[in-house]
Amino acid sequence: MTESGGARRRELYPMGFNVQMSFSRDLVVGLAGFSLVLASCGGDEPATDIAQPTSVSSDEEVDDAEVDDEEVDDTAADTAAGIVGLSTISAVDAAAIAETPPADLVVLDVRTPEEFAEGHLEGAVLVDFYDADFADQLAALDPDVPYLLYCRSGNRSGETLGVMEQLGFTSVADVDGGIIAWADAGLPVAGR
Repeated sequence: MTESGGARRRELYPMGFNVQMSFSRDLVVGLAGFSLVLASCGGDEPATDIAQPTSVSSDEEVDDAEVDDEEVDDTAADTAAGIVGLSTISAVDAAAIAETPPADLVVLDVRTPEEFAEGHLEGAVLVDFYDADFADQLAALDPDVPYLLYCRSGNRSGETLGVMEQLGFTSVADVDGGIIAWADAGLPVAGR
């Protein structure tokens, strides 16, 4: 390289080209890692900026001129008949499913054992979201039976729904708002 080329390079990259490339690479890797950590956090607050699966709800606001109460009741009955696909449903629709469950329904609670002990849905199976082998525990479940999934507020179960989709589960209904919404709707909680 000529002296003028070296001088030009020192002028453009006073700290050195490799230092700047290393810094840029480290910054990108650090931001990607930080994003993964944030995405995997299972706080108790509902997720607001995460794309959620399609909602199925009988108590959504509707224009009375377009839909009468009988049609809304039919939606709840259809939901109770079975869980098709992966979806997020209201606590009222979840209660209808629990009341007349499809064959082999598994009620799956992804809270901590302490939270479970404070109260849970009747017949629920606990798989702690924070267990190191959480995904392995989910993978050990039968992906071909229907699941009614919930947590405290809907955040952890919403993330779990995505994991279950990746694992090939075909019939999972996530309770929107978790056990908080369930209790707020006046529905029964076992263990209280």
